[in-house]
Amino acid sequence: MTPSPAEVSDGRELWRLSAVDLAARVRDGVSPHQAVESGFEGPAATWEREVHAIAHTDPAARAAGAAAAPAGPLRGVPVLVKDNLCTVDYPTTCGSKILAGYRAPYDATVIRRLREAGAVIVGKGNMDEFAMGSSTEFSCYGPTRNPFDLSRVPGGSSGGPAAAVAYGLCALGLGSDTGGSVRQPAGFCGVYGLKPTYGRLSRYGLVAFGSSLDQVGIFARHTADVATAYAALAGHDPLDATTRPGPTPDVSAWDSGVRGLTFGWPANLWKEGVDAEVVDGLERAAEWLERAGATRVPMEFLPGEYSVATYYLVATAEASSNLARFDGVRYGFRDSGHDDLLGLYVGTRSVGFGPEVQRRILLGTYALSAGYYDAYYLTAQRARTRIRSEYATAFAACDLMLLPVAPSLPFRLGEKTDDPLAMYLSDIFTLGANLAGIPGLTVPVPPTAAGLPRAVQLLGPEDSEPILLRAARALEVHGDSGALGRAHPAEFAWPTKR
Repeated sequence: MTPSPAEVSDGRELWRLSAVDLAARVRDGVSPHQAVESGFEGPAATWEREVHAIAHTDPAARAAGAAAAPAGPLRGVPVLVKDNLCTVDYPTTCGSKILAGYRAPYDATVIRRLREAGAVIVGKGNMDEFAMGSSTEFSCYGPTRNPFDLSRVPGGSSGGPAAAVAYGLCALGLGSDTGGSVRQPAGFCGVYGLKPTYGRLSRYGLVAFGSSLDQVGIFARHTADVATAYAALAGHDPLDATTRPGPTPDVSAWDSGVRGLTFGWPANLWKEGVDAEVVDGLERAAEWLERAGATRVPMEFLPGEYSVATYYLVATAEASSNLARFDGVRYGFRDSGHDDLLGLYVGTRSVGFGPEVQRRILLGTYALSAGYYDAYYLTAQRARTRIRSEYATAFAACDLMLLPVAPSLPFRLGEKTDDPLAMYLSDIFTLGANLAGIPGLTVPVPPTAAGLPRAVQLLGPEDSEPILLRAARALEVHGDSGALGRAHPAEFAWPTKR
């Protein structure tokens, strides 16, 4: 649904444009303020009241950001960033009571680079508390809803930015991906979601969950926008010792096609327990890649069988360590009425943390405790090494792999909140990329007959972002998956409560 020149010229339809096209309009004379506010005016304001994608925003901060936007490839492009990325102009609370009112004294490196590229930070997106969840239901601000069906979840933990990009509040979003928290909500909301190679985007200023797994990721509605944002954000950061030195992968050839590439087809992973409509989307995507000139390579691939157990030992152990700093003494929420230090700690963390965060802290502390470290955490690290090896073996036979993003379509609000294991298993196809440190890209495919988003996941070896983007573009063109990327929930009679 491309807006007419007249509609764009008077600002009515700027929110529908891609980030690349919107930046071009700004270079042609549209004011950055007009570009930024397009998503906050008119219909979008009504949609946000229903979806609840935003945790924090401020018109004055948006205006100041637009006025200060320098010339760059993203000038005037509005970006909603996850509430765990530090920003000087908005609170950073990680969706948690324990950080109520906290404002960081500095910008995260990726935020600073966005601003240098001319982008405007329009607020903080809602999220599962401390990025621990797969549905954006575990937030102190309440749940975010899927913009294509308000009775369903947008995925998590970065559900706020994913939903905002889907319904047009902003052209780009930033999230964090520890076990699929960019790729899974991108799939549930019908947008693109890139988790780069570990260390390609700086984690400085990202509130840590699992330090060896966390990676900042990108949401967009078009392949070109993902490539443009990645080029602006990627690169070594002396403030983050885990960033990779040397030049970053060149993604400028994102539209060069896939002829001659091979993609792995590990169909053994989805023989059981995967929705038929998800499998149908995979089969269509495989056919479209073949039509574009790529070659399918059938293979057996097994890390998914034990990646969930490995991940939920490594991630919870790192979370236990990282979240020890939130004690009610240095900053954030403090539970009053305690005469001793232990009581202060227990009271603050019991009231300040929600149930899912408490659950994961307890699991991680147990795995790290004396007498259990070797049996659990050390065993998980050995399994992680094996997982990395099995991915390397698979990529020796193909350039990339085609997998599901999740075993199901977006599930209903409340459906899995009382069943932690079912919630954890919804990430079974995304966890391995974080354990192996490799990039993954969610690509939307045409929705179901009922209008629910569908997507596939592309995985590649380290620094294969250029190849993944080429494959995403091939799907966008040959499979017409870009029709969903360019569409809006309103085209599916949104909002509705099915």
